[in-house]
Amino acid sequence: MEAKNETRFVEFLLLGFSEDPALQPLIFGLFLSMYLVTVIGNLLIVLAILSDPHLHTPMYFFLANLSMVDVCFSSTTVPKMLVNIQMQSRAISYAGCITQMFFLLLFSGLDIFLLTVMAYDRFVAICHPLHYAVIMSPRLCARLVLVCWAISVLNSLSHSFLALRLSFCAHLDIPHFFCELDQVVHRACSDTLLNDMVIYLTAMLLAVCPLAGILYSYSKIVSAIRAISSAQGKYKAFSTCASHLSAVSLFYGTLLGVYLSSAVTQNPHSTATASFMYTVVTPMLNPFIYSLRNKDINRALKSFFGKETRSMSGNSP
Repeated sequence: MEAKNETRFVEFLLLGFSEDPALQPLIFGLFLSMYLVTVIGNLLIVLAILSDPHLHTPMYFFLANLSMVDVCFSSTTVPKMLVNIQMQSRAISYAGCITQMFFLLLFSGLDIFLLTVMAYDRFVAICHPLHYAVIMSPRLCARLVLVCWAISVLNSLSHSFLALRLSFCAHLDIPHFFCELDQVVHRACSDTLLNDMVIYLTAMLLAVCPLAGILYSYSKIVSAIRAISSAQGKYKAFSTCASHLSAVSLFYGTLLGVYLSSAVTQNPHSTATASFMYTVVTPMLNPFIYSLRNKDINRALKSFFGKETRSMSGNSP
């Protein structure tokens, strides 16, 4: 009972990147600008897809979902950090920490599964083009997204409920700018064996299995592209996968960097920097990856802003 009472009123301290007060305005400005770019860029992708009927296809349906998840992913961590810097506080309540951890696990899981589903979509489009419309029906696309949500929610709930059974007494400094699962669990003063087992098991199932699915899809895609006779056909087929492949490489590369840095080095600041890459940088770069060389997205954005401009000029006196 005493341990539960201590846990109930506990606060975690998010140490962030630096304790130097002189660097706080710089960190605040950097994170604020990156967060605004993330939100605006991903919402523009969603608006472009919703406003253009030509983009109402499975590929862009999954991309719109990914963009919304990226907005939510960044919104789980960055606003709290900005508020703490502004208020010159590092504290986050016990309930706030568990809640933040739940949504971090939810949206990171959704990122992984949506990237996997998008790889399957590209596999069907290139390897079975004649049956693409039949296989990737609107019903199947909706079901795939629902399955992504269901698995991610179950994963987040399992870790969150297991964290709730832990007791926290002391040493509650977290060398991150958010409540990272492993860091929170290992600040507990009760037995964490079950938590550790579930963490390792879900990491294998929810990271390795989707990655294996992505690699398998691209092995089939590469084989199909090599069988195309014309160079122009090969380029067109590969160009439809280039953006997704870049996003997968960026996300898994930074996510792998987090665990490698935490396993190889015991420096908490290097782990926080690696976490910053996949929680902040990757969601910010995804809109650029999917729009810079995507003529359909660029055309839809120009059409959307053109309509808005004409509407405003028509309403002006």
